[in-house]
Amino acid sequence: MRMHRPLLLAIMISVFGMSSCAPSTKQVLGTNESQLKLRSIQTRAFDTTDKNKMLRTVIATLQDLGFIIDKADANLGTVSATKLDRYNLRVTVTVKERGESQLLVRANAQYNIHPVEDPEPYQQFFNSLSNAIFLTAHQVD
Repeated sequence: MRMHRPLLLAIMISVFGMSSCAPSTKQVLGTNESQLKLRSIQTRAFDTTDKNKMLRTVIATLQDLGFIIDKADANLGTVSATKLDRYNLRVTVTVKERGESQLLVRANAQYNIHPVEDPEPYQQFFNSLSNAIFLTAHQVD
């Protein structure tokens, strides 16, 4: 079905709540601060360069936590998984090099399509991952 341009524009404005084109500085700063705070609870650094071992351990950790692995890509360094138990919890974990001696692991979770901002599930994941790989997860600045 093809939608007329004015109707499409009206829907976009209502969905995104765009009352004006330029957001206030306060909104932009608030968003950046909350994104930085969220990223800090989602990310840890590990003192290893063995990306394949880390990806295998991420997969095993997610499975131990009750997740079903949806997709894993060693070239991209990503693992996506879902946990269905009266809710829909999805997580994507990205592993990438950080300098010459560390790997950066970032977990991004969504609960019923809403971002998970509570630090507890991330702490649980990183504690389990640290125990499984026998390495300490370092807080990232």
